[in-house]
Amino acid sequence: MSATELDVVCIGNAIVDVMTRCSEQTIADMGLERGAMTLIDAAQAESLYTSMGPTLETSGGSACNTAAGVASFGGSVGYVGKVRDDQLGEIFSHDIRSIGAVFETPAAKHGPPTARCFIFVTPDGQRTMNTYLGACVGLGPDDIDSTLVERAKLTYLEGYLWDPDEAKQAFLKAARLAHVAGRQVALTLSDAFCVDRHRASFLELVNNHVDVLFANEEELLSLYETSSFDEAARAVRGACQVAAVTRSEKGSVIITEEAVHEVKAEPVEQVVDTTGAGDLYAAGFLYGFTQGGDFPACGRLGSVAAAEVISHIGPRPHTTLARKAGL
Repeated sequence: MSATELDVVCIGNAIVDVMTRCSEQTIADMGLERGAMTLIDAAQAESLYTSMGPTLETSGGSACNTAAGVASFGGSVGYVGKVRDDQLGEIFSHDIRSIGAVFETPAAKHGPPTARCFIFVTPDGQRTMNTYLGACVGLGPDDIDSTLVERAKLTYLEGYLWDPDEAKQAFLKAARLAHVAGRQVALTLSDAFCVDRHRASFLELVNNHVDVLFANEEELLSLYETSSFDEAARAVRGACQVAAVTRSEKGSVIITEEAVHEVKAEPVEQVVDTTGAGDLYAAGFLYGFTQGGDFPACGRLGSVAAAEVISHIGPRPHTTLARKAGL
């Protein structure tokens, strides 16, 4: 690999995770919906932030977690996401750069503040999340650095960011730049609700701009409007170069036009928190893929990463994934 080449550039919602441990009574007293993820406005975000006790604040968001996973395997990564020029924006920028990621997206100088997800963890490990999207949904085509995309073997797009029209244009610009440069493009569908909202445009994106598709079983079924996994697998076969579909304890299925590979889930002594499992599966697969690994080997790395992250609280690996995978 040349000095300037990157393995993966991830594009997604730049969110600061603000995490605190609390009692069940605190959840009740604050009127939070236990165990749910609730979207909130700026005033609610400010109120929650000022009322929280000691917190741990780190860069977050789905694609950001994937970037951290790739870096933990030893891969070189870049990240594109929008923050505001405020305190949390500085925290996000410092944190993602600390994992070795190239992050050069200009911070917004006006408009909504940096996005944040307030995470309240009760003693049983349950997470109650309240998310303010803020500046991250302001990402647009002008934020796509052509040089950064052209440097990367693969550009990874986070489906959660497909809602705003400007973000759609940013994704399409990045995909075009990547393909003109002879690079590849990956997409994660992110959530079945995202697929329900954007099925037609997701199908167009997959069929015409995506080389590697990531989805869980529910998302794939939603994309092709079927209750049969076999039918969905047949539909996606040949739509893109490869589809990597996770099926929880059943492992994953990697579908190409030539073959279908089934990969077992890695054993986990105790499932503590499934947050980030899909993000880290994508990280392992992409690391293997950009290093020239075969599809079963890529799937195994994805399984190793997912197993590590669900064994503890939090969406980032606590162990170096390269060591965990025996690399």
